[in-house]
Amino acid sequence: MSSILQDLDRIKERISDLNFLNNKGLSNEVGIHVFCYDPADEIVVQDYVRRLKAEANAPYRIVECDLYEIFLSLLESKRVLRSAASLEEKRGKEYLLTQLQKIAIPEALLARMDYPDHKKGRDVLFMTGVGKIHPFMRAHKMLDSMQHLFADIPIVMFYPGTFNGQTLSLFDEFLDGNYYRAFNLL
Repeated sequence: MSSILQDLDRIKERISDLNFLNNKGLSNEVGIHVFCYDPADEIVVQDYVRRLKAEANAPYRIVECDLYEIFLSLLESKRVLRSAASLEEKRGKEYLLTQLQKIAIPEALLARMDYPDHKKGRDVLFMTGVGKIHPFMRAHKMLDSMQHLFADIPIVMFYPGTFNGQTLSLFDEFLDGNYYRAFNLL
């Protein structure tokens, strides 16, 4: 566990850097960063994010978007959440998955996570809940869809798995897809 704690401690230093906050030094690329961790450390990572958001007088403002919470909110607004269990009973697990994947499209999730007052040079978007929203939505599709909306602020995707600079592997078990525009955060 000490390895994850050491890596988490490095996040604060990284996101405090003015070049990071202003997306500088990325060869004109969008500031999308991936923080990979062992899925077994999920609770430790969640606690760290919560404490980091609560810090006062930081040079950054963290805006957290938990994809799973946004997904639940979306299902609730479409009046689907309460009927999901009975739908699964009647039509089966595969049918329910297909229906929920139609709702959990990146555009719908992004519409709920867009915040108009983001400030370049101060805000950092933390995208969490990536493992919890699986298999309804894939991380690489979300990153593809969001890069134009948040081009002026850095994005950090907390990813329970690995990213080798090209391929995302969720839980080190599922090939999540290829994504070439992200950088490893540390």
